[in-house]
Amino acid sequence: MTKALVHIDSGAATMEGMLELPDTPSGVVLFAHGSGSSRLSPRNNHVAHMLRDAGIGTLLLDLLTPHEDRQYHNRFDISLLTGRLRAAATWLGAQDATAPLPLGLFGASTGAAAALQLAADPAVPVAAVVARGGRPDLAGSDDLRAVEAPTLLIVGGADEPVIALNRQAYAELGCVKRLALVPGATHLFEEPGTLEEVARLAAEWFTTYFTHEP
Repeated sequence: MTKALVHIDSGAATMEGMLELPDTPSGVVLFAHGSGSSRLSPRNNHVAHMLRDAGIGTLLLDLLTPHEDRQYHNRFDISLLTGRLRAAATWLGAQDATAPLPLGLFGASTGAAAALQLAADPAVPVAAVVARGGRPDLAGSDDLRAVEAPTLLIVGGADEPVIALNRQAYAELGCVKRLALVPGATHLFEEPGTLEEVARLAAEWFTTYFTHEP
């Protein structure tokens, strides 16, 4: 396992992140954290750990600087988050260890919208997208319709408002897609076994489409 603290520039900001790669990764997943979260999120780190156990590399990073995060409106500035995610994807594409690997995006909450906006960009080679308890609707109809990467939306079965928003976004996606409801889970997947199910679904999705021949 290779583990490295990395710093990625995006305009005037520098993002700090943790890149971890198994010995022979099938791909690398870039995490887009949600509103008020960070690369230290215990939920996303738990999912990332299980992805690495499945042979998938991970990059968890803070899309906002601490100063930016204190300004609440930045957490919902999807275009800003997408730009930061694009800088990270470009960085991964320029590193010897990650450039050859298929790229996956894992978005939580508002990070799901940023991941889908990035996946809508034909210049960014995204192999697969997974959203957990996300707000994919915030990506906007035009970008949702432009996404070509296979997309999995995972929502807690008891998270009714977010289920409705995900169904709305799901209807607009024209790519290979799946909407998975985790029974009994609320928005943060705090119930026993629910986060493990998220990780299982995500690992299966990424593994399938990292090895899928177009």
